[in-house]
Order: sequence, then C-alpha cells, then structure tokens
Amino acid sequence: MTWTAYTDGACAPSNPGPAAWGAVVVEPDGRTEHDHCGFIGRGTNQIAELTAAIEGLSRVPAGEAVELVSDSQYVLKGLMEWRSGWERKGWRNSKGDPVANLALWKRLFALADAREVKTRWVRGHNGDVYNERADALANEALRRQIVLDRERPASG
Repeated sequence: MTWTAYTDGACAPSNPGPAAWGAVVVEPDGRTEHDHCGFIGRGTNQIAELTAAIEGLSRVPAGEAVELVSDSQYVLKGLMEWRSGWERKGWRNSKGDPVANLALWKRLFALADAREVKTRWVRGHNGDVYNERADALANEALRRQIVLDRERPASG
C-alpha cells in the first residue's frame, strides 16, 4: 500500500514575494485524507514548491512507500534526475554555479531517502482534483497571512 502526497507552492502577488505551500496527504487506504498548508514568508515560487514537497513528505511515516505528485518539474526533476549530478559536481549545477536553494534540497533528499519515493508530474490548473486542492491550500495560507498583516497595528 502506498501513501500519496500532492503538493503545491504559491507566490503572490509577485515572484519573488509572499510565499506559501499546500499539501494533501492521502493514506494508503485511499480514503483518509489530510490537508496541510503554511505561510513561508518572502520567497520564490521554487522555494514554495520545494517547501510543499518537504512538508508533504514529512507527513508520511519514514520507511513507507509514497508517491509525490506535483506540478513542479523543478522539484520532481531535482529529486529524481539532477541530484546525482549535483552531488558528483560538489553541489554545482550544469553551468558550474552553486545549486540554488541547497538547504531545502538537502532537507527534501533526507526525507526522500527515508521513504520509498516515486514521483508523478501533473499539469497545474488542469483539473486534477488533489493538485487543485493543494493549490487552493497554498493560496488560502497566503490569504490568511494577508488578513493577519492588515489586522496587525502599524508600529511606529
């Protein structure tokens, strides 16, 4: 039996800008679902997508099989294709530059290494119910933070 983690990140109104993540984790029974989301602060869409994957995988018990589903090719390719080259090159990308967001990548790799991870890419905003839900959760975390920021008295 396999867990499934649908993850998505969001930045709004600009990239970089306020960033948040959302994840829908489905237990192996296929019926028990858990929604998670959170505000990151100022960041990029890549940071939001990586954080979503980290948060989604962190909610799956270590040692379990999990399918990580994302609309971020950056996250999925980094996890499944680019990692070995980065490690071999001392955490440098194909251009020889340091890998961006390395601390987040290392957290994601550690979580993935502790689980049996398979990945699946879905096109964003294309009707996948769980991907749409993860997107909605990330955007809800952004909206909640905007409301909190508006309600907070100005310091001065």
